[in-house]
Amino acid sequence: MKDSFDNTYLSVKKLFTDYLQRHKLRKTPERFAILKEIYSINGHFDIDTLYNQMKDNKYRVSRATLYNTIELLLDCGLVIKHQFGHNCAQYEKSYKFRQHDHFIDVETEEVMEFCDPRLWEIQRAIEEQLGVEITHHSLIFYGHKKE
Repeated sequence: MKDSFDNTYLSVKKLFTDYLQRHKLRKTPERFAILKEIYSINGHFDIDTLYNQMKDNKYRVSRATLYNTIELLLDCGLVIKHQFGHNCAQYEKSYKFRQHDHFIDVETEEVMEFCDPRLWEIQRAIEEQLGVEITHHSLIFYGHKKE
């Protein structure tokens, strides 16, 4: 499992380094620490959770640096942003991203992921019908868990 993380991290680090070089941005240790921390997280996270986790792991990173780095990671495609409601953005890593969609329990605010291959078929049909290429999509169902 650690080898898998190490290989993934080396790949995303290279992609991020290339992105920073192309845009003539500084390659700071803080940016790479944030990237590494994000890729150690399973599932969704928000900035406060990431900030606290980094603090717990003895990283000294400001919230401003986190927000700025997240914007860079969004721009280079290594992180994806979700807006599940309540004006609180949630993020997740997106390298070798497995397309999935979400169900949100409106009472508990629990987010559950699902994948249905029929959505892929719908996406392909839309591309053909409209003559477009869909690069990504977001689908969220809201409701209640059955007891």
